[in-house]
Amino acid sequence: MAIIKELKGDKPVIGDRTFVAENAAIIGSVSIGKDCSIWYGAVLRGDVGAIRIGDRVNIQDNAVLHATYQQSECIIGNDVSVGHGANVHGCIIGNDVIIGMGAIVMDNTTVPDGTIIAAGAVVPSGQKLEPGIWAGIPARKIKDGSEAIQAKAHANAEHYLLYKTWYE
Repeated sequence: MAIIKELKGDKPVIGDRTFVAENAAIIGSVSIGKDCSIWYGAVLRGDVGAIRIGDRVNIQDNAVLHATYQQSECIIGNDVSVGHGANVHGCIIGNDVIIGMGAIVMDNTTVPDGTIIAAGAVVPSGQKLEPGIWAGIPARKIKDGSEAIQAKAHANAEHYLLYKTWYE
């Protein structure tokens, strides 16, 4: 059974039809929308800052969501995929976004709708990204935003709506 823990009076809220893997940890001020999936080893630690997740979001294996005390919250829009081993820390993620495997997005950064952060990319604190594909360390835009990029991100999130049904 997953670790779903109240902390300092804040109890996680998990939306309808959301799959939570048996070894995921969801702690404190965490709100998860409907039709989401929180995969194996994922940690959503809402102890020092709130974590707010929209609908149809997948937080893949070993991803970590957290924030910085009295400085940031972690806010994720709808139809977002947070890849395996990614770290999303105190930032704002728009709709139809992919955060690639092993990517790091730091505090007070804004990732807009229709954006892909490539696997292994590092987005430093305080960035206001433009739509597109971002890669590297530090991340830089390698492709401008487009309807095709937004559609790819949206489709990736849709795939996880199917995958989670295999586990429910």
